[in-house]
Amino acid sequence: QAVNGINLAFKQVNEQGGVNGKKIKLIVADNKSEASEAAAAVTKLITTDKCKLVFGAVSSSNVLAAVPIAEANKIPLVTATATNPKVTVENGQVKPYTFRTCFIDPFQGKIMSEFATKSLNAKTAVVYADSSSDYSKGLAKIFAENFTKNGGTVLSQEAFLQRDQDFKATLTKIKALNPDVIFIPAYYEEVGKIVKQARELGINAKLLGADGWDDSKLVDIAGAQPLNDTYFCSHYSEQDNDANVKDFIAAYKAEYGEEPNVFAALGYDAGKMLVDAIKRAGSDDPEKIRQALAETKNLQVGTGIITMDANHDPIKSAVVLEMKDGQKIFKQKINPNK
Repeated sequence: QAVNGINLAFKQVNEQGGVNGKKIKLIVADNKSEASEAAAAVTKLITTDKCKLVFGAVSSSNVLAAVPIAEANKIPLVTATATNPKVTVENGQVKPYTFRTCFIDPFQGKIMSEFATKSLNAKTAVVYADSSSDYSKGLAKIFAENFTKNGGTVLSQEAFLQRDQDFKATLTKIKALNPDVIFIPAYYEEVGKIVKQARELGINAKLLGADGWDDSKLVDIAGAQPLNDTYFCSHYSEQDNDANVKDFIAAYKAEYGEEPNVFAALGYDAGKMLVDAIKRAGSDDPEKIRQALAETKNLQVGTGIITMDANHDPIKSAVVLEMKDGQKIFKQKINPNK
């Protein structure tokens, strides 16, 4: 879906004559959702295909494996979806060639912890995270810290592994704790199974998540009824009155015959940001593109408006969505305190 979003952004600009008189060509390499393969894919794109900029990967773990290669070759890397803070800043040092178009884990974790305590009046929580995912572990840490800071009690922190199928032993343990909320910072494949099995066990707690939930397949996996009383934060809402959001959704549906998910929207944002950077750079030189990306300001993209901060992370809004009978319902919009 992220590739579809990038392709749509490029198709739109190419149909208008391209950027600075040149068409943009997208070359895709499969990383098989593995860190070692992500490193190999980026190496191929830079050394063999001679790409001037690299997108991807989707998950933080895979991006963290790809970034050192892009940095060593002085090729800009833009991730649309990796939210772990270490992607762009590590040990206090900003990675000069690495950028993202999504907000970072601390922002999401803080949003959902505050939503739990202030909007849902939750006093107790359990955190159930994917221990094989940097994305999930980062969100779990921030949520737990902020939930406690807000006066709540984290009763337990549990873990599963990506591609696990049976979660009932841990969910039975969680049920006995009777938390007000369970925070599950993971991707929709596992989340759907966890939600379904939790409800089958009679867990009625409100279930919370982050942008990895935001896919129509979540309903297919979990079922509409089990997803009632679940909430997650994401990057945009179809119910937003922003005309640009509506235009993106309409264009995506016309191109692919389906609703965009969050990955498609963020891919589109990344494509739009690159197009803007190349225009302002007046060149496809990687160093000039890098400088232009860093200077991105008040850029209108599919999910809203992006300004790049000093850490190469975007200053942008988030939304909290509620699942109700299989539909995403807009709850509130949150702006970053930057």
